[in-house]
Amino acid sequence: MNSLHKLNTVCVALALGAAMSSAAAADTLNWKCESKWGKDDQAGNMNYITPEKTLAATKLVTKGKTYQLGIETNRLTPAFPPRNYAVTVLQPNQVSGVSLGPTKLTYNDDIVMGWNGVGSQLDGLGHIGIDALYYNCLKGSDIGKVTGLTKLGIETVPPFATRGILLDMVPLLGKDGIVPEGTAFNKPEIEAAMKRQGVKSIDKGDVVLFHTGWTSLIGKDDKRYGSVEPGLGVEGAKYLAEKGVAAIGADTWGLEVLPFEKGSGVFEVHQILLPMNGIFILENMNTEAMAKDQAWEFLFTLGPARLTGAVQAIINPVAIK
Repeated sequence: MNSLHKLNTVCVALALGAAMSSAAAADTLNWKCESKWGKDDQAGNMNYITPEKTLAATKLVTKGKTYQLGIETNRLTPAFPPRNYAVTVLQPNQVSGVSLGPTKLTYNDDIVMGWNGVGSQLDGLGHIGIDALYYNCLKGSDIGKVTGLTKLGIETVPPFATRGILLDMVPLLGKDGIVPEGTAFNKPEIEAAMKRQGVKSIDKGDVVLFHTGWTSLIGKDDKRYGSVEPGLGVEGAKYLAEKGVAAIGADTWGLEVLPFEKGSGVFEVHQILLPMNGIFILENMNTEAMAKDQAWEFLFTLGPARLTGAVQAIINPVAIK
């Protein structure tokens, strides 16, 4: 375990040892788990991304400029412990010295060993639960198999093609080009960013991304990057859930503010979004170029790899302005 993993482990252990306030516990534990779209629903708020919603989002494309929102994923990418990633490249016939056929075919193959929750990632609805209960009242003991989730797997996630909104929190809350760790984004901060950027509304089926400058720490201060962060607060999560957004993401490894807000539960924002509201989470998004270009509203597209039974997926969403 490297030093980053050790530091992360200590932080998580401390967080898990902290007691939830009675108010936070009551609010999170007394939730209605049934989906508004019926007992068979596995798509959550992705149901709001209708053909009409997608068609309207295409009208946001005015320049044709594309942005890849995924960061590079490799063995050095900071990750929540004990997650890791490695790729091994094989050159079978080159090692043997035997080319194939009259045109002397040679080839490379690769083996990926690691976790899906490394680098830019999509958290599926089967990732986080509340007391072993997951989205749409699915019990962890029923859906959680060693060979993969039997429901809520990444293969069930519909394709994203919808309106995206980038909220740049650096001009409002930043210091030296980044937003300091422990800074929470709640309703006042979200609405202040919207007003500054001229974003008039957040609507059902939107994808909301936060820019904090945090990914600029990768490779420079991995210890800081992977142990704390600015991010979405509990009330901010509830506010965006009321708006009916399809997904929320940030250029941080865990989306929500760390250290956690006083009185909140352990990764309570994840609980509010995933099991309680069917809102997907996007982590480690590369938003720097978009913030520089002030690309505040755009067409957000993503087709995650259809990994049967997977909890998460390494992704590279594309935003088009």
